[in-house]
Amino acid sequence: MKGLYCKVGETAAEAKFVIQETNVPSDLGSNQVKVQVKACALSPLDLKLHEDLKLQRDLVPVGREIVGIVLQVGPKVTFFQPDDEVVGILPLDTAMSGLCEAVVINENHLVQKPEKLRWVEVAGAIRDGLRAYTALHTLARMASGHTLLVLDGASPFGVLSIQLAHYHGVKVLASALSSEDQKFLEQLRPSVGVRESLVARVIGVWDTKVDLVDSCLEETGGLGVDIVIDSGVRLHEEEPEARCLLPYKHDIITLLGVGGHWVTTEQNLQLDPPDSRSLFLKAASLSFLNEEVWGASSARQGRYLHIMKDIVEKLSTGTLRPQLEDPVPLYDATVSMEMVQKKQVRKRLVIQL
Repeated sequence: MKGLYCKVGETAAEAKFVIQETNVPSDLGSNQVKVQVKACALSPLDLKLHEDLKLQRDLVPVGREIVGIVLQVGPKVTFFQPDDEVVGILPLDTAMSGLCEAVVINENHLVQKPEKLRWVEVAGAIRDGLRAYTALHTLARMASGHTLLVLDGASPFGVLSIQLAHYHGVKVLASALSSEDQKFLEQLRPSVGVRESLVARVIGVWDTKVDLVDSCLEETGGLGVDIVIDSGVRLHEEEPEARCLLPYKHDIITLLGVGGHWVTTEQNLQLDPPDSRSLFLKAASLSFLNEEVWGASSARQGRYLHIMKDIVEKLSTGTLRPQLEDPVPLYDATVSMEMVQKKQVRKRLVIQL
């Protein structure tokens, strides 16, 4: 059968995506499950993370967020049986692409999928839901009454973060990178027919007349926000066009309130002594968002599964409603993944026909 893989070059820019023939193991391990894949989500590959963890290989599997039907289970599997509908995330060290017709995965990386949920809906939300839970619950200790700023709120991750925070009684502010994103966020509602907006204020940073810091301080009466989740940080004056709308670290620290939490996705963030001093004076904290840590220790396995089960439950009740584009077939996966990796699109979903 065929799967999608990344052919690693000397630099990240030289990486190529190819459809490759692959084999699925015929013999299952004690706790392994064979799943027929129905849909798979494509998210950007972090090749530097693979290198740091010594997981380099010539062909890196692409597509780890999968949903499908159990075909076969190992002798010690207790959670699933054939014909169960399941959703999960393939581990970082997997050798299999989620775009294969079938994959083999440990049962501890899967949860049940409610029958009424669409394949693409669950596949498109499971990883971003995990990131939102990690950022808001594990790192920021979100609580009712807090004020949250989500930067790039119209991204798939941003939308689920907004919905999850609103469900827990958090006041949400969000930045928009374009006029289209701003209109989308202003129209975002908890459910169909509800007039109340999910976002208390949309800050259109695409408009040069709008200042992110001033808008946040105005909305909070000068106190600052309790939680910031960024989508990257502008590190230098001269940045590629795609990063020009990102905030500077000083701006984020300025708009952060006393005892606030800054959750960053910027892997290369460096704080200068004045920045650290400002955080100290506010008794504020800085956390790095890396959802891959859930697979790094078996001690966290139970909580990891609990989070994924709760994501699926909230999808089933409509609390979480991912905003998805139309899925593409496997033969368009190569072009789609190139667009995702270059950040020309935010996410793509592939269905098995």
